[in-house]
Amino acid sequence: MWWSGSWHVAQDPTLDAAAELESLGYGTLWASGGFEPGLSPRFGQLLASTTRVAVASGIVSMWTGAPADVGPAVADLESRFPGRFLLGIGASHAPMVSDYARPYSHMVAYLDALDALETPVPVGRRALAALGHRMLELAASRTAGAHPYFVPVEHTARARSILGPAPLLAPEVAVVLETDAAAARALAREYASLYLALPNYTQNLRTFGFDDEDIDAGGSDRLIDAVIPWGNATTIAARIREHHDAGADHVCLQVISPTGRDGLPLAEYRELAGALF
Repeated sequence: MWWSGSWHVAQDPTLDAAAELESLGYGTLWASGGFEPGLSPRFGQLLASTTRVAVASGIVSMWTGAPADVGPAVADLESRFPGRFLLGIGASHAPMVSDYARPYSHMVAYLDALDALETPVPVGRRALAALGHRMLELAASRTAGAHPYFVPVEHTARARSILGPAPLLAPEVAVVLETDAAAARALAREYASLYLALPNYTQNLRTFGFDDEDIDAGGSDRLIDAVIPWGNATTIAARIREHHDAGADHVCLQVISPTGRDGLPLAEYRELAGALF
């Protein structure tokens, strides 16, 4: 499962629910890395609240999480919770970064810096939030794999073809547990409005045949239905399986819910677990 919410530990609703989410069958708890320096303490708290589930950052921004700060924090988690933390790193987006220049080159330098630390972050303990061809190739060659976000199933298939068979492919997929089309799409558009204003995502969607009419005004029905599955638990589980059939090793399920705007939509995660697992 994937959850952003507040990344400050005292306010993080996933901490209270982590053990239950693990018991429901969710294999990895993905959480936002936030936008402050270093590695958020929420990851250690999530690991301490569970016994076997993996925890992953989705994502730590390379512009704010300096390797000299992040690397030792990852090493500490590895020493306390061996093999359970995955460092997800991303380039973020130009509107969110004051000096957004040459993100690919910056990411290469970032990985070089992680490798050069006294205790390097192992290749198998890091992944990239990759969308485009070059970043996917970099994910395959320098990390465990890729964590794409806000993508249709066609991207999953293309990403697998670029990554090759071995690297991890873990797309995030937001879902709405609602069977009324109008209500489901309205909630999905509220969520999608942020991402449809960011050029990295819209450029990626255009490569799959979506145009201005699809992207404008919160997203066409065609775009919303392609990127954000909605319906009952059985319908959503079938849409998640499409990503697995297209090459995903693991799908990071993010529930969009009116009851979850101020807290984790745990009831929905419970319902979906019955259909997924």
